Amino acid sequence: MTYGYIRVSSDKQTVENQRFEISRFCKENNLNIDGWIEETISGTTPYSKRRLGKLLKNIHQGDVIICSEISRLGRSLFMIMDILNHCMQKGCRLWTIKDHYRLGDNIEAKVLAFAFGLSAEIERQLISQRTKEALARKRAEGMHLGRPFGVEPVQMLAPYKHRKRIKKMLAEGYSQRMIARTLHITPQTLKRYLQRCEEEGVDGGLGDEEGFAALDV
Repeated sequence: MTYGYIRVSSDKQTVENQRFEISRFCKENNLNIDGWIEETISGTTPYSKRRLGKLLKNIHQGDVIICSEISRLGRSLFMIMDILNHCMQKGCRLWTIKDHYRLGDNIEAKVLAFAFGLSAEIERQLISQRTKEALARKRAEGMHLGRPFGVEPVQMLAPYKHRKRIKKMLAEGYSQRMIARTLHITPQTLKRYLQRCEEEGVDGGLGDEEGFAALDV
């Protein structure tokens, strides 16, 4: 199977230029595209959360993925190396038109795959080491790491899933005790939830339309 992969970062960009390049390349090389994968998403988004990730998961040995240029795969070298290494492990081929990359099953590709895999592993180790050193330095300076003790984000509190109903009942004049009883939660839990909304810049339904909308994101 041969797949054409197209990615643009925003709705203002068009996929037609990339589709034209891939179609022309296939015509010149007597290839047929069996499936198109198009997506409008940032290249910084992990490929596992994109349609590309689903394609790579289901790709088979001997399949070919064609894209206009290697930057369509991602915006970081580490991500691109990871994708190419994944393709090599799956035994599929990845070709780019502008960059003239031909990742396949030849000896050059195998050497390249080894280099990509080694580079990715080194980068992971360096990131891990830098993180550990930064955390150790902050601990040595007496800094507490993580969320303050005893503080939960508003999304972790039980009433959060009832936020729209709480907003409506507050607007209708129900007491906090009545709302808590209706939702089968304790008044203390509801009070803590509303306090947390205020601390995080959200009124929790006490008249702040914009703030409460932020909870729905």
